[in-house]
Amino acid sequence: MDVKKVKTKQSKLKSMPVYSAVAIFLLAALTWYVSTQTGGTSVKRDDMLFGTVKHGDLQVEIEGYGALRSDKQVLITSLTSATVQEIVLKPGALVTADSIIIQLANPELQQQVDSAIRELSQQKANLRQLKLNQKREILNESGNFAELEARYETAKVKLEAQSGLVKSGIVSVLDYKESFVQEAQLNKRIKIHKQRTTALKLVNQEAINIQNEQIMQQQGQLDIAQNRLERLTVKAGFDGVLQRLSVELGQSLAAGQEIALIGSVENLIALVRVPQSKAQQIFIGQKAIVDTRRDKIVGTVSRIDPVVVDNTVEVEIALPDQLPASARPQLSVDAVIITETLANITYMERPVNGLANSNSSLFLLDDSNNAAIRTKVEFGKEAGRYIQIIKGGKVNDIFIVSDLSLVKNSELTIDSF
Repeated sequence: MDVKKVKTKQSKLKSMPVYSAVAIFLLAALTWYVSTQTGGTSVKRDDMLFGTVKHGDLQVEIEGYGALRSDKQVLITSLTSATVQEIVLKPGALVTADSIIIQLANPELQQQVDSAIRELSQQKANLRQLKLNQKREILNESGNFAELEARYETAKVKLEAQSGLVKSGIVSVLDYKESFVQEAQLNKRIKIHKQRTTALKLVNQEAINIQNEQIMQQQGQLDIAQNRLERLTVKAGFDGVLQRLSVELGQSLAAGQEIALIGSVENLIALVRVPQSKAQQIFIGQKAIVDTRRDKIVGTVSRIDPVVVDNTVEVEIALPDQLPASARPQLSVDAVIITETLANITYMERPVNGLANSNSSLFLLDDSNNAAIRTKVEFGKEAGRYIQIIKGGKVNDIFIVSDLSLVKNSELTIDSF
């Protein structure tokens, strides 16, 4: 007896779920593809950033960051080798010219001062001894001169007496001639003695001058030693603020090593860094606004550093004499440099990927149906947070300025929640 087989029908029934799953998958894929091509992507309103198109004058600004610096700064260094014995003031302290910052110690300097004082005293004693010896010598010469002058006067009187007696024969001609020669020799010796005394006085004065010069030199050495000893007490030197202290307690310092930096609290400047790509738009004399987080100070660009560091350029901004209380040295600040003013233009907040003088596609918001349509926009000049619109937008249009570069749709749905 033949048995009827139903194997093929059962196999077809088992394959139906597989076909159904494949069909559902294909239908879902087709639906996703159609939705992506027809603008079915939705985004939350709270996750987006929007920019409104405006019309008017716009200042082209370049933003920078930096800090306030003292226009007048003094670097204090060690005059000689020493050890930090005491730290009196710390960075941030207001100082006057006589404010003591640190106290240094160097026992050798005190020994040098004591030695210089003793040497100076010895030089002064030598001067007194020299003057005493010269005075004794002058007295001896004066005594010799008085004796010589007395002999000359005696010879002169004798010659005058013999001149009357030689004719009468009482005094021989030989004796008279001897008296005449003796009187002439004594007269000549007196003249020589006077010249010698004058020269001796000049020599003595020169010796005193030499000794005075040695005393002055020794006094200079003493002044230098005393100045070095006094400089161990390190003072500020002028009114300002202690900006930097470069030493620690007990540290050994070499001659010329930095100790502290003192800066003025009145004459301040702002040193800010701006992007290298925008530095060519900056010129000396342009207006700048420095933000201290509490106050805004209007200044002027006074210097542009030609050196590029980390793709930035340093710009110096001169500030007015009268500054708010929030302005102080080393304060971090933001700055905006106004390079030019664009008059009567259409502009909006700069999109995340928006570049000056370029074209871009932005989503224009349509509040009537909570949708955003991709729109081609042509940009002009950039002005800090804003950018000029040449084509593609009109006043009061609202664009999405968030980064939507990964979105390929031509339309978005904006969800409120």
